[in-house]
Order: sequence, then structure tokens, then C-alpha cells
Amino acid sequence: MAELEDLAETVAVLDLYLKPIAERPVDLSDPGWQDKMRAAEPLDEAGIRAEAEEALRALLGHYEHGDTGTRAAVRAVFDRCPSFSWAAHLRGASFRTRLLHLSARDHGRDTRDEIMALGDIRAEATAAGVDIRPLLREVAELSSTVNKYGMGSMRDLLLRAAD
Repeated sequence: MAELEDLAETVAVLDLYLKPIAERPVDLSDPGWQDKMRAAEPLDEAGIRAEAEEALRALLGHYEHGDTGTRAAVRAVFDRCPSFSWAAHLRGASFRTRLLHLSARDHGRDTRDEIMALGDIRAEATAAGVDIRPLLREVAELSSTVNKYGMGSMRDLLLRAAD
């Protein structure tokens, strides 16, 4: 558990680098604001891509292979570090890794965003000819059963997506 505590400290520092980027105001009067948001690479802008990806891989490893308490601790890291949670992603990650990441974020700041992310993962899998239902069920077993925002637990969301 000491390794996870050290990792949580690293993620907290990375979160501080990302916070000004994550909280930067968006000029909605700019007609190109959506394109600018899509093109943004916050990890590159902060100069911490390698460190953030390494930390994210380690967090997801703890999440995937840990016990219930370890998974809860990983979820707590994402909850305490919202800028890291928002910005850190693994380019080219497998569907399973992306589902583990979604599960570990445990609703993030807005369940609706996570539902959309889940829909995107499912659509990409379908387009690639991958039956993602077994992965959804597998990751659901690792997921929280807490209904944080009244839309169902992360386990519920993943199981519904598997049906």
C-alpha cells in the first residue's frame, strides 16, 4: 500500500501542473472554441505526458490487480485529483484498458460525461468488429456499487451497456 501512497502523491503533484489548464476559462463566443478544445493536449501543454502516462498505467495496474480496498483507494486518487482525472489518458489503449480507466474514475465529475465516453468506447469497438460485452461484464465486477449521482453505480452503467 506504501507504493500506492507514493503514487497518489505523484498524481497530486501532476494534478497541480494540470489545474491551471483544466480550469482555464473557455471563450464560448469564439466560433472555433470546440475545435480548440478537441485539439488541446493538456499533458503536452503542461510538459508532463511521460510522467502522467506512467502514473496512470501504475494506477490502472493497482486497480486491475488489487483487492476491493485497493480499488477504492485508486478511485479516491482520481476523485482527489480532478485535473489529472480529466487530462490523463493513454493513447492507443486497448478497449479493456479504457474501460478500466472509466471504472477507476468512478463517474468523474459528471456521470453524463462518463456515459458519453462509454458510448464512444462501445461505438469504436462495434466499428472494429469487437464484441465488447464480455469486457464490460469483466470490468463491471471490479467497479464500484455506489450510486454517486443518482444515475446508477459504475457497475450498473457497465452492466447496462453489456445488455
